Amino acid sequence: MGSIDTPQNPENGSTTLPPTTDASATYDGDQNPTNGMPPRATEMMLPIESEVVKKRKASMFPLEVGTRVLCRWRDCKYHPVKVIERRKIQSGGTNDYEYYVHYTEFNRRLDEWVKLEHLDLDSVETVVDEKVEDKVTSLKMTRHQKRKIDETHVEGHEELDAASLREHEEFTKVKNIATMELGRYEIETWYFSPFPPEYNDCLKLYFCEFCLNFMKRKEQLQRHMKKCDLKHPPGDEIYRSGTLSMFEIDGKKNKVYGQNLCYLAKLFLDHKTLYYDVDLFLFYVLCECDDRGCHMVGYFSKEKHSEESYNLACILTLPPYQRKGYGKFLIAFSYELSKKEGKVGTPERPLSDLGLLSYRGYWTRVLLDILKRHKGNISIKELSDMTAIKAEDILTTLQSLELIQYRKGQHVICADPKVLDRHLKAAGRGGLDVDVSKLIWTPYKEQG
Repeated sequence: MGSIDTPQNPENGSTTLPPTTDASATYDGDQNPTNGMPPRATEMMLPIESEVVKKRKASMFPLEVGTRVLCRWRDCKYHPVKVIERRKIQSGGTNDYEYYVHYTEFNRRLDEWVKLEHLDLDSVETVVDEKVEDKVTSLKMTRHQKRKIDETHVEGHEELDAASLREHEEFTKVKNIATMELGRYEIETWYFSPFPPEYNDCLKLYFCEFCLNFMKRKEQLQRHMKKCDLKHPPGDEIYRSGTLSMFEIDGKKNKVYGQNLCYLAKLFLDHKTLYYDVDLFLFYVLCECDDRGCHMVGYFSKEKHSEESYNLACILTLPPYQRKGYGKFLIAFSYELSKKEGKVGTPERPLSDLGLLSYRGYWTRVLLDILKRHKGNISIKELSDMTAIKAEDILTTLQSLELIQYRKGQHVICADPKVLDRHLKAAGRGGLDVDVSKLIWTPYKEQG
């Protein structure tokens, strides 16, 4: 499963830690020493202490993988990081390295390469046992900060055991592509994507926004665009409302496009399984249309046949189009397709952290709107039939809203009007609506 929106700044749960200093408070110039020692003794200690500090700093280079240190981020504040990898600067000296760091308070999407001057070397911590360190760290954090870290590190990997999670994080720990160009946007990537080996030394990739072929150089893209005759994704246009279009692409008929879409999506999805065999999937690509063509905003995929009632396998809104309601539009669209099929649906697990937030928001809004309008009693099964949302998802959503109770062996929905109004106000607007009258689609049937 993929992500919908992304926080733009890491303020939530962050703590800006000041750089530590080397015993600079022990002496205050011409005044009396602040630590109660005679001036002579303090003056004699300072040069010795300074030499110790110099030797310690000299011995720490290059920093070891696993080192904990404070790093200056783009907000000009210092945040705790862990060194994940290092590489030598070709034109530099013996100890000139760049360091790939993980901001321990935040999701891996913020990991990046930094130069030595971004690090506060006075804050360097020696590598200690991870379990001991975690205990010490947890004591220094507020409950809110600890919860934020647990959410960003654990959500999306619930089905992976500890060994598989370590293997996944080791294999994908360093982003191989730093930026990508798609149409008029240059986008910073979030995660590793297993492009073919010949692209391993390429920090930036150029994508054709219509066929999604990718190239190493701008000149290659410019030559390609002169020959590419596509102005929209391949496949059938099944929805058009205003400037929005949705295209259904059969992975079997358009294999290269499906594979390229998976490569691209993996740059923004941490735990996505990359499907090289895309024959079993349908891809629904949402576009904004203008006189230049139909430009991809996001997409979701689904299995052609799912025994688990999955109506969505992977979902992504591209970063330039986030926070515009497209994520919930894609979710709503997947449920409209389920209604057309006469089935209930649910997203494939595990959900990413941001994917789960978007689904909770969608389920909450849909169920609250129905309960607000409905008069009299209503069961979970009736809600499921009306919305195509799986009963288990309805139950967990209503439980989180404290709108359901268990009485005499069955769940009873308690929809007090004042409570509903409070929840509706907190839920905010529900995003873009799907105009069902503009949906021209029939359930997929295997041909041949």
